[in-house]
Amino acid sequence: MAGTEQDAVDAARRRHARLTARLGKLGFVLQGTITPRTIMRDDPREPGAQKTYGPYYQWTYKREAKTVTVNLTATQAKAYQRAIDEHRKLEMLLEDIRTTSLQILEATTPGVTKRKHIK
Repeated sequence: MAGTEQDAVDAARRRHARLTARLGKLGFVLQGTITPRTIMRDDPREPGAQKTYGPYYQWTYKREAKTVTVNLTATQAKAYQRAIDEHRKLEMLLEDIRTTSLQILEATTPGVTKRKHIK
């Protein structure tokens, strides 16, 4: 392996090590979405006026290919949202790790040798 090629592999290995170290720093991880909901209804005390109820928080996610919805308190919604944000960081981190791993493997492992075409 040439010097510049080896330098590129070394840099990719250092990047890979930094990325994998960041995995351990992630907090709780959840998939899904938090949606605040409000309900507008006619006010029984004032005819013609509307009354707002909420906000209510709902966490929606997939379980076994089905959508599940869970009602949350405001405190839960904040904690769950942090976990969802961590999940997004995890997905980006994994994509970077996969890309870096491929670069390293392609540079350091021999591929299939091509046969010479015989006429």
